Amino acid sequence: MGEVIEFRERQAERRLTRARAREHENLQRAVEILKESLAAAAEQLRSAAAADCPELLERIEKLAAMVRYGLHMLGGGPQLPSKDAEA
Repeated sequence: MGEVIEFRERQAERRLTRARAREHENLQRAVEILKESLAAAAEQLRSAAAADCPELLERIEKLAAMVRYGLHMLGGGPQLPSKDAEA
């Protein structure tokens, strides 16, 4: 009976490991797409009319924040400020 339980536990661990690997790959792809969007927004900012700059800057700020968060989730990004540090 113990062997059956151990086998099931190993199977569950393998499934979890595979799911985590897929999540990691999906997150990596998402971060790459965000980086491309950030670069495109920065390029648009270069030739934008002055009236369009505030909207583009806001978009760039949001994209940069999402990239930072994605990198943080991947374990390779900068430390995010804690709420305690702001107080």
